[in-house]
Amino acid sequence: MEARPGPTPADLRQRALWVALVANAAFAAVEVVGGVAFGSLALVADATHMVTDVAALAIALAALRLSSRPATARHSFGLQRAEVLGAQANGLFLLAASGWIVYAALGRLGDPPEVGGAGVALVAAAGLVVNVGSALGLARARGASLNMRGAFAHMVADAAGSVAALAAGLAVLAWGATWVDPVASLAIGALVVASAARLLRDTTHVLLEGAPPGTDPAAVETALSTAAGVDEVHHLHLWNLASDVPSLSAHVVLAGELSLHEAQERVAGLKALLDERFGIGHATIELECHGCEVPEGMERCG
Repeated sequence: MEARPGPTPADLRQRALWVALVANAAFAAVEVVGGVAFGSLALVADATHMVTDVAALAIALAALRLSSRPATARHSFGLQRAEVLGAQANGLFLLAASGWIVYAALGRLGDPPEVGGAGVALVAAAGLVVNVGSALGLARARGASLNMRGAFAHMVADAAGSVAALAAGLAVLAWGATWVDPVASLAIGALVVASAARLLRDTTHVLLEGAPPGTDPAAVETALSTAAGVDEVHHLHLWNLASDVPSLSAHVVLAGELSLHEAQERVAGLKALLDERFGIGHATIELECHGCEVPEGMERCG
């Protein structure tokens, strides 16, 4: 009897994302109810942060699905950048949500209302369990995926928010320090702002076609230009097609007089080098039979 193939890495990632998404969405609703019932802004703030994490998980799921769709004549690169656009919208929502949290917390600092410390601590502790469990599930499935690493980072940040809400509940319970609740809310608001800033920075970098983070264009050019059979490299461009799909285009002058078949074999070798050393799986290399002349006053071609 033929054995059934096991789940692929993409299947495992999708399953981990679904579990984390459902758990966090359900508990965000619990935190909102708990925050209203116990008069805790910290719980509502943490729920807001958790909602942003649910959005991030949904974006990660969408990225997995969209990246598997074949390219079309109208979208020759497929729909991989839909992930980036969704992340930008999520970043703007994060900023708006953090503004509301800070505004409400500042209003409570001068006259903190009564807070049910025991209820807040209980709900926050349960939220921490959900966050840590989700983070562990994502950590096991993430592999080398930047998309999954981002989802994991959101879970870790949300766990920190749950710790702040738990500290507020315990402070109210132990010392009646209701002022800790709005202070914890401000801390959670700062976490949300930091998440939004990173998200907007990274997505804008992708949309402006900046070089992939962690990849040095000079190192890539050196690796290509010092490869066997290469005389010159110019017009080198590096960018991210999506958040974790680095791409390259370059003009390469090959040494010697080669047949078309020999030139094609050398290009295949250069592409393998880019994939193995820099993780660049999408590369377009244009071959030239001689270098371009550099006009006076210019440092390089183009």
